[in-house]
Amino acid sequence: MKQYLDLCQRIVDQGIWVDNKRTGKKCLTIIDADLTYNVKDGEFPLVTTRKSFYKSAIAEIIGYIRGYDNAADFRKIGTKTWDANANDNADWLANPHRKGTDDCGLIYGKIGRNFPKIDGGSIDLLRKIVDDLSNGIDDRGEIYTFYHPGAFHMGCLRPCMYSHHFSLLGDTLYLNSTQRSCDVPLGLNFNMVQVYFLLAIMAQITGNKPGLAFHKIVNAHIYEDQLELMTNVQLKREPLTPPKLIINPDIKSLEDLETWVTLDDFEIEGYEHHPAIQYPFSV
Repeated sequence: MKQYLDLCQRIVDQGIWVDNKRTGKKCLTIIDADLTYNVKDGEFPLVTTRKSFYKSAIAEIIGYIRGYDNAADFRKIGTKTWDANANDNADWLANPHRKGTDDCGLIYGKIGRNFPKIDGGSIDLLRKIVDDLSNGIDDRGEIYTFYHPGAFHMGCLRPCMYSHHFSLLGDTLYLNSTQRSCDVPLGLNFNMVQVYFLLAIMAQITGNKPGLAFHKIVNAHIYEDQLELMTNVQLKREPLTPPKLIINPDIKSLEDLETWVTLDDFEIEGYEHHPAIQYPFSV
């Protein structure tokens, strides 16, 4: 919580106003932020200075693992995060590649599980990583990436957190996640949960111990209509003790995540929090 709040305060104190063409709003912006999550000791980074929800964030990662490209599929596993991007984004609605209601196009896991090869065909990046890590292999390139500039025009949104690089030291697994852009009041809490969860679940299904997860954010910003709530409400609250994430130990493989796993397989213990804050969301 301290590093999260320090980042929020840094943006307030040092940020520069930048016009955002996509949303038509101004953002108070800084470049380069680093956060670290202690997965090995179970310090789940769920924000406590406002009521926060973790299951939607986990559901989205499961959707990326499954290679979903449709908002309806994301809704079925427990998240509505893709509804607006699929159905309310004017540029995407006018895009000839859009296949209809709820279609997201080539996004995130749809790219990562079927990454196009220049000479034809595709590569399942996640399958390769899971197989390597399960066999104690780290080739220094265990990277699950969603970033394919040649496909941006065929999706409703470029990936924000676009790369997850796994590293194995002995039997301990580490993760470096890189994010090009982050809506700090709304999105960062969501993304913190996702980075933590991705390392925890990948360690579990590959038979390794989780270590630390390192989260790099390039462009961290607060939208102009979020600033008052951040400065006058959230930053005035004292953080509370972080909760614990409990993952069903029966989840033992990538196939489990692809087939039967639901949000009922994840719980938190000891979550204390301040009241909710209704930050505006920008599509």
